Amino acid sequence: MKIVESRFFAGINIHCYKPVLEAIVDLEALAGKSTSQFPEFAPALVGLMPGLKEHVCGIGRRGGFWLRLRKGTYFGHVVEHVAIELLNMAGYQASYGKTRAAEKEGLYTIVIQCQWPKSALLALSMAITLTEELLRGEGPEQVDIAPLEKQLLQEMPGPSTQAIIDAARSRGIPVKLMEHGSLLRLGTGKYRQFVAATITGRTPCIGVDIACDKTLTKKILAEAMIPTPRGAIARDEEHALEIARELGGMVVVKPADGNQGKGVSLNLQSEAEIRSAYKVAQNYSAKILVEEQIFGRHYRILVVNNRVEAVSERFPARVVGDGIHSIKDLIEIENRNPLRGEEHEKPLTKIKVDQVVFNVLARQNLTMNYVPQRGEEINLRDNANLSTGGTAADVTDDIHEENKILACRIARLLDLDVAGIDVVTEDIAQPLLAGRGAVIEVNAAPGIRMHLFPARGQRRPVGDAIVDYLFPWQRRHSIPLLSVTGTNGKTTTSRLIAHAFSRQGKKVGLACTDGIYIDGICINAGDNTGPVSADVVLSDPAVEVAVLETARGGLVRKGLGYTEADVAVATNISSDHLGCDGINTLEELCHVKSLVVETVRPDGYAILNADDERVLAMAAKCPGQIIMFSLAAQGNRALAKHLAAGGRGVIVEDGAIVLVEGNRRDRLAELGSVPITFGGRARYNVANCLAAAGALWGMGMEKEDIAAGLCSFDARRHNPGRTNIYDLGTCRVILDYGHNYEGYRHVLDLMNSMVPQRKVGVVGVPGDRRDADIIAVGKLCGQQLDCIYIKEDQDLRGRKRGEVAGLLRRGIEQAERKPQVEEIYCEREALESAVSRHQPGDLIVVFYERLDALLSVLEKFN
Repeated sequence: MKIVESRFFAGINIHCYKPVLEAIVDLEALAGKSTSQFPEFAPALVGLMPGLKEHVCGIGRRGGFWLRLRKGTYFGHVVEHVAIELLNMAGYQASYGKTRAAEKEGLYTIVIQCQWPKSALLALSMAITLTEELLRGEGPEQVDIAPLEKQLLQEMPGPSTQAIIDAARSRGIPVKLMEHGSLLRLGTGKYRQFVAATITGRTPCIGVDIACDKTLTKKILAEAMIPTPRGAIARDEEHALEIARELGGMVVVKPADGNQGKGVSLNLQSEAEIRSAYKVAQNYSAKILVEEQIFGRHYRILVVNNRVEAVSERFPARVVGDGIHSIKDLIEIENRNPLRGEEHEKPLTKIKVDQVVFNVLARQNLTMNYVPQRGEEINLRDNANLSTGGTAADVTDDIHEENKILACRIARLLDLDVAGIDVVTEDIAQPLLAGRGAVIEVNAAPGIRMHLFPARGQRRPVGDAIVDYLFPWQRRHSIPLLSVTGTNGKTTTSRLIAHAFSRQGKKVGLACTDGIYIDGICINAGDNTGPVSADVVLSDPAVEVAVLETARGGLVRKGLGYTEADVAVATNISSDHLGCDGINTLEELCHVKSLVVETVRPDGYAILNADDERVLAMAAKCPGQIIMFSLAAQGNRALAKHLAAGGRGVIVEDGAIVLVEGNRRDRLAELGSVPITFGGRARYNVANCLAAAGALWGMGMEKEDIAAGLCSFDARRHNPGRTNIYDLGTCRVILDYGHNYEGYRHVLDLMNSMVPQRKVGVVGVPGDRRDADIIAVGKLCGQQLDCIYIKEDQDLRGRKRGEVAGLLRRGIEQAERKPQVEEIYCEREALESAVSRHQPGDLIVVFYERLDALLSVLEKFN
């Protein structure tokens, strides 16, 4: 077996509401074979991985997969479950997977739920290898899960970052883990906030700079009458000794701009100890600080937004003797503790043996080979940082009120919104200023593991405190989001919605077929209807409202670009793109697009086309409320039932757009005053206006503002390329982006309603459509048009030049009418020919690929 290709869905997708890996696996020689043909395989597999017996599969209860495995199942299914179990064994709780036969024989699509792409791919590769080994009778005695554990630890955020992620998600705040380190983006649009470790987007840069400079921090605090250790920066090793003599007693030597306790040596008195400590500190900084030793217990006070949220007493790295093992062995044993990791990826950090450890042991007249008595505690370091193997106990309830006030004052003095204040004093329950303690350091990016996973005492929800500070309760964390899907009308509906909000002075982020727009400025032209474009809009702090056109391609290939929408619109479902990306039927297409409706907020709205049975069926999956719209309200039983129950609807009645709620009717706008409906003749644009009105109504926009948005929406200015009509004097031209049968039919109906002398068309269909769909468009054009210019798109999408044109001609020949036909592959040249050869009264419709090129032609003839 081998993995042919794979792709990762980072968010909600067509398979699952959680991130998944989708892979195409070639079963090769195992294609068509069943586990029942290998009697020894199932017992051997479950013997190695007994957790497989718990997997639910098929029968819907625990043991389902084990039953399938014994009775006989295909090996793609086996690999799926083995990969999931490997992830579970490595510490990641995966539960969802599925395997389906792909279009090509022997290939299977395997889906595995996992948030971490490299880990999921590694699990699948390991599953294939393990399965093949067992089939050859070469299976291992036990599964080596270490590589997968290592990969997961590399990808997963550490406990501190995860605490903030969990706190945000518990409140429904969108979270994006950026690729670099522990940087998080919380919220969307103008409410967006960054958090890196515990530095927030509101943390002043100058506050961080001050805290990173220990001498400057001490100076500011000392001037504010806050006790700090006496000391100075040493120019060199000899100067360090001189400073120590001036201070008298024991001293501390540490990097002046270090962090996490690295390079810090305490309890130094002799010249040799100071010289050795100086050399250690030089490995971390060129500026070495020598200061007096403050004796007492070590505490960390966490301040968030001028409030003390947690207090810990910290203890240096140490081992406890058992009378058997040496210090070296005890360290190795402690480092096997599953709570300890290499860095910050676990609650505790492994004890690292370096020169500082040797120096501390030497002061105790000990070596690594010493065997401590049972219960004997051996300190390995003097500093009490978790980053160097220390531990902590929660003492939040013990801190004196005056010390809380002092800690908040220190954070304010250094201009820090989040600060970790290191204090040494005899007892945190006594006022620091009344005793002999001092403030040792202030950290601008304090680690919070000690508060989340104390060795003793209560766990403190400090991640929640940081999130609550950035996003106070009862205030928004995300901008309003409207998502528009369907087959036809998505772009026009999205533009209508965006226009109405823009008229209110809102800064709108719009992602649609022709570009991404931030407050009306195009920042990226081209098709932008997928999750990448959605993220661009949602990440921009200028944006106040997001309007996202959400197309089939993005949903199938990359998933949804957001977690939930305030309003979802489904315009219609008809044949388009069938045969692409494994979507072959209208039912499958509807399943893909219904994802937009399924992710509406519980207090949001789905705007559904009551004239389309497939769209209407999406209502059953909507967690929010429904607003229906209909061009043919009379006789629509589903709409009548919905309104009778007090539901909302948008309909056409007596030549006007009407909002209906129960028995109440509000006449919104006359069709004659809505430009893009062309007096109601462009029925498809009437439907788009109904959908947009429903979306704006669902967002709580006043009816007067909805009407103003519709009536001020100009086709050529606000909706370029969608039914734009140009009057060239003796002929008229319609430009439209119609690219499927229904799109063509709608525009040709409008063309007929305009009663031209002669109907001329420049037609073409994208090459990725099915042959039958291209032929059907050709037949429709043959039945409706008097003169046809066949053109081909520049992007043939895998077809040969002339192939699409040939299919269109076949369709035209099937029509009862016999229009004049000419093949001019370039659409620009085709339009030039149509206009230059026109007869008075001609109406020319161009179904274009590239709008800019055609506009220049019209400019020339105008």
